[in-house]
Amino acid sequence: MSDNATQPKLDLVVIGNGMAGVRVIEDLLEAAPERYSITVFGAEPHASYNRIMLSPVLAGDKDFAEIETHGREWYVDNDIALYTGEAVVEIDRRRRMVVSESGREIGYDRLLLATGSTPFILPVPGHTLDGVISFRDIGDVHRMVEASEKGGKAVVIGGGLLGLEAGYGLHKRGMDVTIVHLMDTLMERQLDPTAADLLQYSLTQRGLSFRMGAKTAAILGDEAGRVTGLRFDDADDSEIDADIVVMAVGIRPNVELAKTAGLHCEKGIVVNDTMQTYDPRIYAVGECVEHRHSVYGLVAPLWDQASVCANHLAYRGHTQYEGSVTATQLKVTGIDVYSAGDFSDAEGSETLTFSDVRRGVYKRIVLRDDRIVGVVLYGDTRDGGWYFKLMREGADVSAFRDLLLFGQAYLPGAEPVDAEAA
Repeated sequence: MSDNATQPKLDLVVIGNGMAGVRVIEDLLEAAPERYSITVFGAEPHASYNRIMLSPVLAGDKDFAEIETHGREWYVDNDIALYTGEAVVEIDRRRRMVVSESGREIGYDRLLLATGSTPFILPVPGHTLDGVISFRDIGDVHRMVEASEKGGKAVVIGGGLLGLEAGYGLHKRGMDVTIVHLMDTLMERQLDPTAADLLQYSLTQRGLSFRMGAKTAAILGDEAGRVTGLRFDDADDSEIDADIVVMAVGIRPNVELAKTAGLHCEKGIVVNDTMQTYDPRIYAVGECVEHRHSVYGLVAPLWDQASVCANHLAYRGHTQYEGSVTATQLKVTGIDVYSAGDFSDAEGSETLTFSDVRRGVYKRIVLRDDRIVGVVLYGDTRDGGWYFKLMREGADVSAFRDLLLFGQAYLPGAEPVDAEAA
C-alpha cells in the first residue's frame, strides 16, 4: 500500500470540465490516486467531450456521442463529484472556498482553474441579433446545425482555422457560405501566401465564396431582431444577405473569475513553470493561462501543462513547463494543411521550397543554423510529424539537408513519425 493511503485526503476542486482540466485529473489519478478527494464544476450541461472534434460534428462526419471522452460513470468510478451546468461564481481565498451559481459552497486545499477561453464577438452594430453565433462549444454547433436545416445563406466572419472549418461544415449541411476575412490571405498566422492561395482555390472549388480584405461595419436585422445580412466598411457600403452570421475571429482567455478572486492576470492567468498562480494553492492550465508571456489555443500545449501540473499536485514536482512549440492542421475533408513554428523570412534564415501546382502540393521549410524553425505543408502533409519532431528537438539537419523536402522515406533508418501523433 502507498504512503498516500495512510494520509487523509486533500480536497482538490477543479473549475472547468474541459479537456485541460480533465487531463490533469487523468494524470493525477495515475500518479497519486489516493491523495485527493476531487470535485469538478463544469458550466456546460455535458460530461467531458473533445472540443477539437467539434468541426467533424458540424460537418456531419461524427455524432456528439463519438466525441465524448468521459461519461458520467467515469466520474462515479473514480469517486469524483461532478456538477455540470453549474458555473462557479466566486473564489473565497481567505476561507479556501468556491461558491457556485446555485449557492453551493465547496472547500479546497488545492484549486485548479481550467476555465478555458471565450469567443471574441466583434462589437459592431447588430452583434446581439438572433442568428449571430460563435463557434466554441457543442451548444454553438447545435445552433448552427438547427439553422442549416432551413438552408439559406451563412456568413462566417474570420478566415482562420475555426472560421474555415465552420464554413466548410455549414456548406456540407447545405448552406450557401461566404467567408469574410479582414486580411488578404487565409490563415495568415499559420500559412504563407502561396499555401494560403492554394487553400482558398481548393475551398472555392468546393463551393465556398470569399470576401477578402473586407471589414464588417454592421450586422443587419429585421424588425423581429433576426439577422438578414451584413454591411461592409467600404466605399460603397456594400451588403450581402445572410440568414446566420458565425463569428470566428478569435478567442480570449477566460480570466474573469480569477481576476475577481484577486489573482494576477495579464492576457491570461499568470502562472509559473509548475503551473501555480501567485497563490501557490491555486493552479491553472489550458487556454485561460499565460505562461512566460504566451497563451496557447491548441491541444498539445494543454497536455504539456497538464502533465506538469499533475506531477506537482502529486508531490512529484521534478518537472517544469518551459513553453511549447505548436503545430496546426486544418480539419477539412480532402484538404491537407500543416504548419508549425516560425516560417517568416527573418534575418539569418534559409528557405527550402517545393511546389507542384498541378498536383496541389507545396512544401516550405525554414532553417536557421541548420535547424528547422518552421514548416508549411499543403497537399502532402505525411512528413509533418517528422519535421515537427526535428524542430522540437533542435536537430542538426545539415547531414541530410538536400533530402529534407523529399521526406523521411528517403532517409535510411528514419523512424516514421505520424503528424497526428506529433
